[in-house]
Parts: sequence; structure tokens; C-alpha cells
Amino acid sequence: MTLWNGVLPFYPPPRHAAGFSVSLLIVILVFLALAASFLLILPGIRGHSRWFWLVRVLLSLFIGAEIVAVHFSAEWFVGRVNTNTSYKAFSAARVTAHVGLLVGLQGINITLTGTPVHQLNETIDYNEQFTWRLRENYAAEYANALEKGLPNPVLYLAEKFTPSSPCGLYHQYHLAGHYASATLWVAFCFWLLSNVLLSTPAPLYGGLALLTTGAFALFGIFAFASISSVPLCPLRLGSAVLTAQYGAAFWVTLATGILCLFLGGAVVSLHYVRPSALRTLLDQSAKDCSQAKGGSPLILGNPLHKQAALPDLKFITTNL
Repeated sequence: MTLWNGVLPFYPPPRHAAGFSVSLLIVILVFLALAASFLLILPGIRGHSRWFWLVRVLLSLFIGAEIVAVHFSAEWFVGRVNTNTSYKAFSAARVTAHVGLLVGLQGINITLTGTPVHQLNETIDYNEQFTWRLRENYAAEYANALEKGLPNPVLYLAEKFTPSSPCGLYHQYHLAGHYASATLWVAFCFWLLSNVLLSTPAPLYGGLALLTTGAFALFGIFAFASISSVPLCPLRLGSAVLTAQYGAAFWVTLATGILCLFLGGAVVSLHYVRPSALRTLLDQSAKDCSQAKGGSPLILGNPLHKQAALPDLKFITTNL
């Protein structure tokens, strides 16, 4: 029996933990590329407005990147525990491991890492994903995991989220992720609209679009929090109980929604209280503002050329 690519034939290859989310990595790289492109042209902006545009563009890119990135993050609801638990079915062997449960808008991630990693002549380092987004069958993925013979802790947690489980977690978190994702995509559309409107002579509408962005981001937070407020079933893993709480994606989205409300409210308030200060803040000249209010037009003259004298129309008469 010979090796083929370092693996014995008729035996499954050794399992390794999954890497970083590809979709999340693409989103981060795209927005980093946009930020880098702006930094390249930043030296061409003169005066103090350079720092204003730096803060404005980077802050806007952060808001947009966060709204898109949290769709692909699994850290909306997070639980971790260290325990001593059984490893395989029909076996009395036990392992000491760190178990993690990560619930996102599109599914769950279950991690199992041995402490130490090498136990029972195996490398215990698993990261399994089960999704419930559109065109994905969670029950089929769970059945596939059973055929693979994944460790007991992974199968136990995955079974709690199956549609047929009496815990009802599948319907609960599936709906939570569906509504939160829909409202966040609407928030992203209004974020794009706010960037366009804030660059026009009517920044009021840009502020209103930014307020709407923050409102829909908070709607997504409330949708996830309200639907997932039902307590989890007891998740017993060996000698410990896994407890979960809101993760980094949840809190960052909440902070982004509040930030959008603050920025949008500031723009709208300045528009009604001090519109000239708002136009100056958005890098518009004061002379343009005076013309918009009906002030006297600006007349430019060339001192090197003498203007021709105009005839005195008072003494011109017409004889019929």
C-alpha cells in the first residue's frame, strides 16, 4: 500500500480546522483597497481640509465595511467552555478540549480544540460550519456530518440546531438571521445614498439618509435580539455547561448604528441652526453660500485694461 500525496489510499485525510472566512476576507480587502486609494491622493488636497477629508472618508468606509462584513461573521452569539467529554460514539475514551459555539446570520460554527491538541493519537482541531441561508439544507449538512463521523461534541451541538430538534433553535435563529440580514442590506443602500447626497449642495438629505442608515442598523440589532431572546436549551458537554452571549459582531453593529444616528443628527441640526457652518464644514466656500442666499454677485475686473466710457443716456433723444 503506497502513499498518494502523503495520504494512505482508502483512508480519509487528516482533518484540519477551517481557516478564515473567505467572504469576510474579500469584504475587508475591498474596503482596504478603497482606503489605500484615497490615502494615495490625500497629499493632493491642500490646507486644513486635508484632515477633514481624511476623517470623513475613512469614517464612511468604516461604516460601509462594518455593515457588509457582519453578514459573513459568525460572532453574533458566542459561547465557549473548557470541558472533559467523550470524543467518539461507541467509545469510552474522553478528551479534555475547548468547545466553541458561534452563531451568525447565515449559520453556526462549532469549534473543538484539544488541550493539548494531540490526544488519543489524533490531532483534535475541528471547525465545522452548518448553514441555513437560502438554497442551503441544514438537515442535509447535519446528516453529512454524521456520515463523516465527527466528534461527539460537534454532533451534539449541531443536533440542537436541526429543524426537528425539540429545542426549536433552528427556527428561532434562522428567523433572527433572516430579518437582521435584510435590514442591514437596506442600511447599506442608504449608506451609499448618504455619501452621494452629502457631496451635493443639499446636505440635509444626506443627513437624513445617514439617520435612516443608523435606524435600519438598529432595526437589525433589535430583530436579532428580540427573536433570539428565548433562552437556549441546556447544552451539557461532559462535565460543563456551555453558556452563550452576544458577540463582537452584535456590539460593533450596535455601535455603528448609534454612530450613524449621531452623525446624521449633527448634519440635520447644523442645517437648521447654522447652515453656513455646515457648508463650510463640508468644504464649500462662503462666497458660494452668499450667492445661494441671494447676495450681490462677484464682479472681477482687470486693472490693466481701461473700461470704455459708456454714453450718457440721459441726454439722448429721438426725433420722430
